[in-house]
Amino acid sequence: MTKKYPLETKDAPLAIGPYSQAVRVGEWLYVSGQIPLDPTNGQLVTGEIETQMEQVLRNIQAILTAAEMGFADVVKSTLYLVDLEDFAPANAVYGRYFAAPYPARATLGVAALPKGARVEMEVVAWRAAGAG
Repeated sequence: MTKKYPLETKDAPLAIGPYSQAVRVGEWLYVSGQIPLDPTNGQLVTGEIETQMEQVLRNIQAILTAAEMGFADVVKSTLYLVDLEDFAPANAVYGRYFAAPYPARATLGVAALPKGARVEMEVVAWRAAGAG
């Protein structure tokens, strides 16, 4: 039976509720939704959507790194936007972190996000056995 293991790193914001930054099950990593929190002080990074999206992706990168993975290991992402008008600029930032073959993705418009964030993103990553 495969166990699940929580993953935490000080290089990403601490969870703001009863959940883990990520959970590993075998070679799969499920990264909780990340909003643009600065991991050094836990405060929301404000500003343009590009600034918030950069912080979200840096937070995800820190979690992937702690799991000895990277963006190339991401197979699915879900992006949540408070304003779908932010799709193009958020997508431009997203495109700087991912390369082909791109992960599957969904983008959803939502009414609100925690702490007043404009963007949240979660990912699922997979690493082949023995890869590092």
